[in-house]
Amino acid sequence: MAGSRIVALGHYQPARVVTNDDLARMVDTNDEWIRDRVGIVTRRIADEETVADMATAAAGKALANSGLTAADIDLVVVATCTSVDRSPNVACRVAAKLGITAPGAYDINTACSGFSYALGTVDHAIRAGAARNAIVIGAEKLSDFTDWTDRSTCIIFGDGAGAAVVTATADDEPAGVGPVLWGSVPEKSEAVRIEGWRPYVQQEGQAVFRWATTSLAPLALQACERAGVAPSELAAFVPHQANARIIDGIAKRLDIPDAIIAKDIVESGNTSAASVPLALSKLVERREVPSGAPVLLFGFGGGLTYAGQVVRCP
Repeated sequence: MAGSRIVALGHYQPARVVTNDDLARMVDTNDEWIRDRVGIVTRRIADEETVADMATAAAGKALANSGLTAADIDLVVVATCTSVDRSPNVACRVAAKLGITAPGAYDINTACSGFSYALGTVDHAIRAGAARNAIVIGAEKLSDFTDWTDRSTCIIFGDGAGAAVVTATADDEPAGVGPVLWGSVPEKSEAVRIEGWRPYVQQEGQAVFRWATTSLAPLALQACERAGVAPSELAAFVPHQANARIIDGIAKRLDIPDAIIAKDIVESGNTSAASVPLALSKLVERREVPSGAPVLLFGFGGGLTYAGQVVRCP
């Protein structure tokens, strides 16, 4: 059975940079406190751009990098929890903007784990023969759902998008996307939420921090086991960019001293489903990870959901 592989990546971030000092003029906080608590220095905030606009920009860059054309794409999947518009979905909007004709097109919402969930479903579709070439996107405009008077949440979030072009491998070619490890903790789903008709992101920060730092490393290791890759073989670890202390805590428990640890949280903040592909795309663009090297992706957050897989760097 043929598998799938990522052949190209792309990302997009809005032009407007919001610094910690900017936020300190809005709420009672300061640069030192934000850096110490979450590790963020800047974040990008969209003005006129929609989730679909950012998703299209990232996907267009990935498609241009892939050597394929819009005519080659038969599946578009978007992971997002912040699209204001319900229908048409973001995937259809992206397909229309890029001139992709008659693809399968759907959105998926598992919040911060969304990209790994979406990549898993696309891998399954390709393995089943339902698709050949796909675009997988994580895109969020969290600024639309941020209470800018709440200092506990407004310091965290940013906007942006990341995308991957995924294609089928030949029968004799090793798969470049490993088996997905996914799951959730529904009984703790209230820890991160966006609810109601005029919603703001709300979260129980300490509960999420404890869960992430104590429960997720063993799950990330299971993703490595399913791919047949030892943690010591990893060239990079790209987790959801939730909090620098969470990232450090998980990485320490994985015991991967030689792997690059993605820390896009510093300059981009928490971009939910966009954070993993955004960080991965930057690593590849800067040529920090060799082509073909194994990289562990791992998303986690609202739901509480989690998902991860080992991929081969394009």
